Amino acid sequence: MESRKFVILCKDDGTPTGTVDILEAHTGKGLLHRAFSIYLFRNDRKEILVQKRSKEKMLWPNIWANTCCSHSQEKEDIIETGQRRLQEEFGFTHSLKESLSYVYRAEDPSGRGSEHEYVTILVGDITNEVNPQPNPSEISEWKWIEVPVLQEDINKNPKDYAPWFCLGLQKLHSVLLPN
Repeated sequence: MESRKFVILCKDDGTPTGTVDILEAHTGKGLLHRAFSIYLFRNDRKEILVQKRSKEKMLWPNIWANTCCSHSQEKEDIIETGQRRLQEEFGFTHSLKESLSYVYRAEDPSGRGSEHEYVTILVGDITNEVNPQPNPSEISEWKWIEVPVLQEDINKNPKDYAPWFCLGLQKLHSVLLPN
């Protein structure tokens, strides 16, 4: 029997207010909860590792997104949780640093649910080769892409990308990415 997964409900500033089943948090209009998004870069942040979400995903299947996303549990360290999820999704881990946080809300175009998250961006800079071995139930494709090429494609084909990824990349651009 699979154990139930919960997410941490929160206020707009990330202050926890309780927990709720992960499915309940993502159905209907969604309930505001904590999440994290990982952005791994290489070559002096000129390239980013992106993934195409598996067709098995309830929300935004077959859509390009940042390196990895998930939710930490009560009393879990967000960096340790990020490293664990990176291992579970991509088959490797890497050091991460907290960057910035923001709130967003988006409804899945299929009508299956929505995201309403206080998301914290975790950033890593890869200086040596990694050997991604993606979990097919999480990731259908992956690639390294130059950030300007990615941004140009997002502008041309916004529906091919997860909304949190686009927003997070835009927010990171002003504080982390070379012009």
